Amino acid sequence: MAKYLYRTSYTQDGVAGLIREGGTGRRDALRQTVEGLGGTLDGFYYAFGDDDLLLIADLPDEEAAAALSLFVSAAGALTVSCTVLMAPETIDAAVSKTVAYRKPGD
Repeated sequence: MAKYLYRTSYTQDGVAGLIREGGTGRRDALRQTVEGLGGTLDGFYYAFGDDDLLLIADLPDEEAAAALSLFVSAAGALTVSCTVLMAPETIDAAVSKTVAYRKPGD
């Protein structure tokens, strides 16, 4: 499984729903959504600034990650962006590879 960071912002309708349901109610609903995709909800945080809600989900594959993003966005209560999170060991494996690359102009 891979970890994904979802950065979200509430729409006007989303804020109205949050006020009705509360923060813990939304956490529980999103936990069920993530678990329904075969994953686990690792983090759920409200925030000030450009993002209103940050989720960290451990999901089985890219299809599940995309489905979560697409269906939450399509509901219209949140705008969503998704970032794949990588462990330090993944970076270690990446930097150990040989890559044939030439920068522009060389």
